[in-house]
Amino acid sequence: MAGFMPLCLSTTFSKFSFRLAYSFSYNLFQFCGHTWILANTVARFLMFGQDALADTFYSVGFVMSLCQLLSILELFHIADGIEKARLLPRFIQVMEKNLLLIMIIMLEELQSKPVVCVQLFFWNVLDLLRYPHELLCVMEKPSSTMLWTRYTLWIPLYILTVIVEAATIYQALPYAEQTASQSCPLNSTTAPNSHLPLVLALYLPVLTLGASLTVGQLLKERHHHLEKWNRKRK
Repeated sequence: MAGFMPLCLSTTFSKFSFRLAYSFSYNLFQFCGHTWILANTVARFLMFGQDALADTFYSVGFVMSLCQLLSILELFHIADGIEKARLLPRFIQVMEKNLLLIMIIMLEELQSKPVVCVQLFFWNVLDLLRYPHELLCVMEKPSSTMLWTRYTLWIPLYILTVIVEAATIYQALPYAEQTASQSCPLNSTTAPNSHLPLVLALYLPVLTLGASLTVGQLLKERHHHLEKWNRKRK
């Protein structure tokens, strides 16, 4: 029995250390990835001006896709208790980003549009407001400034991001219709891309509803975290 207790403590400590190292590594990777994307986007715009907007996605698309694909792991983080957050708003955020990114990848003509560059810019700004805060929480060195920024400034920026996402979908509709017509010879409706315009049109109200639910959940989350921080300070 005496030997069993140290073994249990050792196993628990190893599990805790692994979860801590994994959480730190994940958030650090996302922070570095989004920092590189944002720095690359801004540097290209300063060097080449508006001409840089046409091929921004070609420059940062792979890293952006990798970061967004890995963000699906955050749903498992919340479910497993690695991260303390509400599952519903994170699920909506992760899925809307990944679905829109898939749409941009499918419609190559859309990739050179300025709205895509603006979309990537807002996505990265949002993530760079979140991941530094998560890193500080993992290191148990929370900052009141980062906490306020994460749960206050993040909300209006998220609303702006959703507006840009809606604009991206609206601009994608003509290209989706063109792709659908090219993939449907002889007026066939069985081609995979034939229903893409309809899906995008239906996705706009779904995006609005999902964003409304997310903002409501984020406001509750902000109230909870700021109230908890104020209690600790007292």
